[in-house]
Amino acid sequence: MPGLALLDPSFVRELEVLRRRFSPRARSGGPGEHLAKRRGGSAEFHEHRPYTQGDDLRRIDWAAYARSGEPVLKVFRAEEDVVARMICDCSASLDFGEPKKLDVLRRLAAALGYMTLAESERAQVVVAGAGTTRDLPPLRGRHGLPTLLRQLDALEAGGQTDLARSIEGVVLRGARPGLLAVFSDFFDAGPWRGALSRAVAGGHDVVLVQVLSAEDVSPSLEGDLALEDAETGATIELVMDAATANAYARRLASLYQELGAWARRHGATYVRARSDEPIAPVVRRMVARGVDE
Repeated sequence: MPGLALLDPSFVRELEVLRRRFSPRARSGGPGEHLAKRRGGSAEFHEHRPYTQGDDLRRIDWAAYARSGEPVLKVFRAEEDVVARMICDCSASLDFGEPKKLDVLRRLAAALGYMTLAESERAQVVVAGAGTTRDLPPLRGRHGLPTLLRQLDALEAGGQTDLARSIEGVVLRGARPGLLAVFSDFFDAGPWRGALSRAVAGGHDVVLVQVLSAEDVSPSLEGDLALEDAETGATIELVMDAATANAYARRLASLYQELGAWARRHGATYVRARSDEPIAPVVRRMVARGVDE
């Protein structure tokens, strides 16, 4: 089935363990699987929804099952669910690396989506690319996983992304706060830092996942070069010598520090992934709500 390569069986087994430790700090306020923390919440019955594999058997309405022969779960208004919105940067700069950064982005988003859907929560892919932002239909429960994987499989890199605009749009369009995960190389020069701060102010639990290639981290270029920006087409001429390499390394380290400092200041999560390295440790740090140095 298309998309299943994003989650191989051994990785899924690890995700089954990790999902029980992954606890988003935001709740959407919609009916779902978690007991509400708001005072005065009513335990009023809201609706039934179909049972999916992995749901808590204690939540099955056995009387309804006896009548219909179909297992369903009770959902109460006093409960809140989590909405995990995953902004996927599909700008042209993600089309580089071996493997490509976009391929690793897909796998990391699939891991977060799996952990969310396996807990009977909602997951939504937001495509940020070529100057536009597209909100794909939100999914709930394990039965939504094949669709989520197909959505991620269909992502294509190209053009220039306005990451700030994409973040702002999700915050404005989202009726309720939730988990807001941004998967990007964060090479966008726009004002995405302010947009992220407004997301936190709006109650979102922010997770930043920076995906880089080995060439991003340690460029192998040397000599007189004319480099073309993959997103804008602009060219720049430079001499790639030791001084230039050191200046680039300092700029990249400064970006790391800025993302980490922002995450610590706002109680957010920040993890880095290299496209040529295993992603399981990255997912573990994401679940641990870490801030990479």
